Formats: sequence, structure tokens, C-alpha cells
Amino acid sequence: MSAVHPGYAPPTGSARPPGRRRAARWLLVVTVAWAVLLAALTWWSVRTDPPTVKEQRTIGQAAPVVERAVGRLVAAIGPAAAWVMTPDSVEKGCRVTPVSSGADLTRGVDVLLAEGGERPLLDRVADALPEPWRAGVRDSVDGPRLRADAGDFVLVEGEVAGPGRVRFTVATGCRPADVEFVDSLPLPAAGPALDEASRALGRPATDASRVVVARCPDGGKAWTRWMDAGSEPVSLAALAPLAAGAVLVDTPEAYAYRRGPDIVLADATGEELRLAASTGCAG
Repeated sequence: MSAVHPGYAPPTGSARPPGRRRAARWLLVVTVAWAVLLAALTWWSVRTDPPTVKEQRTIGQAAPVVERAVGRLVAAIGPAAAWVMTPDSVEKGCRVTPVSSGADLTRGVDVLLAEGGERPLLDRVADALPEPWRAGVRDSVDGPRLRADAGDFVLVEGEVAGPGRVRFTVATGCRPADVEFVDSLPLPAAGPALDEASRALGRPATDASRVVVARCPDGGKAWTRWMDAGSEPVSLAALAPLAAGAVLVDTPEAYAYRRGPDIVLADATGEELRLAASTGCAG
């Protein structure tokens, strides 16, 4: 028989009160339920929510945004200037994160116009771009520069590339590379505008031209077909009979004119003469 010391109650079983045991069980249940809810919300978010940073969107996902942005630029430039779309340029090897590499996709539009019209063109294009893009032209040490946000972290820029030349670029920034891009698409024939321009310059038409395509705001497509036409010197004045008064640019190194729906451009500023015919967006 055990002794009971005066002033102490005899033991009655568990030292934890029943209320505390019930509270501990409820806390465990709530913790498990919260963990299950978080897991379910995470699973749903991963599969339905759009990415919130550029590094989560791949080159393949950004490419349609780039194509539409180029189409917007073409529509904003309009038919009064000589322009040519540039092919895709993909630079690989950039760092998406410290441990993963990616690629940067860039496309653009080169515009030739009368010297002195560079800033007015940048202003006009900025005004014509969609309001959500927040397009604007600012002065910098290198001259006026247009900047706009085409959405999905795609940057649009415009700058003066030289007297009478403006270059617009649309760039994705470094992203995971999930698709391969070719320089541009081959066409089986040069097309009538390029063919007659090459004949007028005494340059034989090549057996294939190249094409760059962009989607217009109205759902149609803009095209640029171009071909290299040799490195020998040539007088671009031979194209004057084809212009029929619709001359857009007339300098010793560049000549551009309208031919039906096309803008035909002969550019001799590079190592090789380049001929291009571009069809813009309706309206």
C-alpha cells in the first residue's frame, strides 16, 4: 500500500487535461488540411495561371507575340515610306538563370526615307501603336529612341540607324529555347516585282528568294521577299522606268518605289546589292 503525502492529490492518470488533447488533435487536422489545400492550389496554378516573369515563357511562346508586333509596326509605318522586314535573328547561349542557358529572338523593320524625316517617323509610329504598349519617343545621347511594351515581356524599340534610315526591333530577351528557327523561308520563284527589278539592273534573277512574314492587326499578312543580286557596282537609275512616278527613295546607294501593292527597294549599302519587295497591311 503506497503512502500519500499530505497536501498532494493522488495520481488520476494522464497529466494533460482532456481539453488540451482535443485542441492538439484539431491543430493537427487543420495543419494537414491547409497543406493539402496549398498543394491543390499550387497544382492548379501551375497548370492554369500565366507565367509572371519573362524567364518562364519560352521562345516558342513569345514568337507569335513578336510576329504580331512586327505587323503592328508595318501598319503604323504605312505605305508612304520604303520599308523591309528583317529575318529572325536568334542568339543562343545567353543565361536564363545561373544554371540554364537560353536564346534571344529578334525581328525588325528597316525604313528608308528622306533625310530629316527620322524623328517625325518615330513620333508617328509611337502615336499609332496600341495604347497599352505605352509607346513613346525620348531623346538620348545617340538620338531619338522609341520604346514600347508589346506584352509578354516583348520589347519594341526604334532608333535612327543613319541619315534617312530608321530601324525598328522587336526582341524577346533571353528565354528557354524550345523551338528551332530558320533564317527565313525559301520560295520557289523570285516573284514578278523582284524579277523585273533584277532584269532592269542587268542582274539575273536567282532561282529562289527569301520571305519574311508578319501578321497584320486586321488578321491579314505582310510580306517581304528579298534576294541578293551580286556585289558588282551598278547604277540604280535603271529602276526609274519601273517607278512610274511613285518614287519613295532616290539616292546613289538606295532606290525605292511603289509597284502595284508592293514597295520595291534596291539597297547597295552592304557588301552585296539587295533587292526586296514588300507588301504591307491593308488600310
